Amino acid sequence: MTSDHTAIVTGANHGIGAATAEALARRGCAVLCTYLRVADPEDPGIPRTFRDNRAADAAAVIARIEGNGGTASAVEADLSDPATPVRLFDIAEDRFGPVDVLVNNATGWLADTFGAAATDRAGRTLQPVTAETWTRQFTVDAMGAALMIAEFARRHIARQATWGRIIGLTSGGQLGFPEEVSYGAAKAAQENYTMSAALELARYGVTANMVYPPVTDTGWVTDAVREQVANSPTLIHIATPQQVADVIAYLASDEAALITTNVITLR
Repeated sequence: MTSDHTAIVTGANHGIGAATAEALARRGCAVLCTYLRVADPEDPGIPRTFRDNRAADAAAVIARIEGNGGTASAVEADLSDPATPVRLFDIAEDRFGPVDVLVNNATGWLADTFGAAATDRAGRTLQPVTAETWTRQFTVDAMGAALMIAEFARRHIARQATWGRIIGLTSGGQLGFPEEVSYGAAKAAQENYTMSAALELARYGVTANMVYPPVTDTGWVTDAVREQVANSPTLIHIATPQQVADVIAYLASDEAALITTNVITLR
């Protein structure tokens, strides 16, 4: 990857998104870091550090990238607004040039359930599934990601480009995501959109993949979560955001040209 590439990374003010923006910048990519500050309510099951991270802007991320000689800029934007993708691509092109790397990392994450429990196994507050929880989750994780892919594709094809990378992040699985049911369902929709993009855009030199991170400590991992991981037969590691970001950055490289239409599960 060279400085000829421009990336948009959504949800880049903290966690995996911030680490991905920094990893791409280290590889010479100009990065537009998009984010939306979220003021989460107090929750005894969620550390204050995580809530503070979600409420922060991306200034510290941009400072780290520029301090290491990289090129980046930040824009606050709400992906639940259908007009946002066009705006973001316009800004990225104006500042850095055509976008050929898209990382759909942002999420409208919340924990909702069909059951009667007030908290999940980690002690986080659960909400019942409602039209409001569904809308919050699907407008960002499904609609927002789909419209970002659509705008990427439209511009890529119009300029007759021959190289592109689309990477999304997912969670849940074939059996759903108990206690985070709308989150899991919205991510399943994003997976489907991304796989369709991989097949439809392959002729234009675009690869598209989803990354399924392990439990990743972005500030929300508590002792209860660590105990769950230790006792699980399938959860092996608690990753750092940087470990996940390195995989995403690889998928955005020339070396990953043959990797497409995959959900890459990290453990």
